[in-house]
Amino acid sequence: MSGLRLGYASLNTQLPSPARRVRLANATPERLRELLAANLDALEAVLRWNAEHDIRVFRLSSNIVPLASHPANRLRWWEELAARFAALGKLMRDEGMRLSAHPGQYTVLGSPKAAVTAAGIAELDYHGRLLTAFGLDPSHKIVIHVGGAYGEPDAARARFATAYARLSPAARERLVLENDERWSLADVLDLARRLGTPVVFDAFHHMLRPSLPKLGLRELVRAAGKTWAAGDGRQEVHFSTQAAGRRPGAHSESLDLEAFGAFAAAVGDLPLDCVLEVKDKERSVLRARAMLAAATDPAGRRRRA
Repeated sequence: MSGLRLGYASLNTQLPSPARRVRLANATPERLRELLAANLDALEAVLRWNAEHDIRVFRLSSNIVPLASHPANRLRWWEELAARFAALGKLMRDEGMRLSAHPGQYTVLGSPKAAVTAAGIAELDYHGRLLTAFGLDPSHKIVIHVGGAYGEPDAARARFATAYARLSPAARERLVLENDERWSLADVLDLARRLGTPVVFDAFHHMLRPSLPKLGLRELVRAAGKTWAAGDGRQEVHFSTQAAGRRPGAHSESLDLEAFGAFAAAVGDLPLDCVLEVKDKERSVLRARAMLAAATDPAGRRRRA
C-alpha cells in the first residue's frame, strides 16, 4: 500500500475517553481494575468508530492502564485481562490498524538524575508490555523525544544510549526517536544511527528547530525514511501547526488545511502513516481526507495546484 494514511492521537472527541485516571490517594486495586476495564471498553468504541470511518492509524493513550508504571499499581493486568487484551488486539489486526504510543515529556532516558532515568525506563517498559498484551508485532511503535541536553549534549547522548540498552526487549525493539525543539532532525538521525532505531519526522518541530538546510521537505522525509527497516512497518510522520497565541510549539486546535495541503503535495504519494497532532482529533482527519479527495481526479491522480 502506498500513499498517505492519516490518523490521530489518544482520544475521539465524540466518544468517552479511554484514558480515565485516578488520584494516587484513591488508587486501590479495585479502583484500578474498574478504571482499566472502563478504559478498554472506551478504547474498543474508538477502534470500531475508526474502522467504520476507514481510519487505520491511531495512537494509543499512555493512560489506558492507570498509573501503569507507578509502584502504586501492583496489578498483573496483562494476565488478569489477557483475554480482553487479546480480543482488542484481534480487532486491531483484523481491521489492518497501525497502532503506536507516545509517552509524555517526563519520559526521559538521557537525564543526569538516575531516578528520572529509571522512571523513564519503567514507563517505556510498560508501553512495550501494553502493545505486547494486544498481540501486536514490533511494527507498532513507541515514539519518544530525546529529552534535555542539560548543556552537555554529548553526555546526554551517552546516557540515552546506556538507558536504551537497559530497556526490555519489547520496548527496545519498538522504540522510535522524534525530532523536536531541542534536538533537530540532524541530531536525532545521528543518535538513531548509533542505536539502530527509526526516526519519526515531525514537520512542525522541524520548522521550530530546522536542520539539514540543503534538503527540501520531501528529501527530509526520505532521510528519516532510510532509518525504517522492513520489520518496522510503514514510516510514521507527524504533522501539526502552531496554536495562535500560545507558547511556541503548542499544537493548534484544528488542522490548517492550507499548510497540510502543501505538506501532502510534497509527500502524499509516499507510503507514510501520518499522525495529525491537533486538538480536534478525528474531526481534522476527516476534513483532511475530504480535502485530499477533492484534490484527486477520478483516476486517482493528484491534481496539480
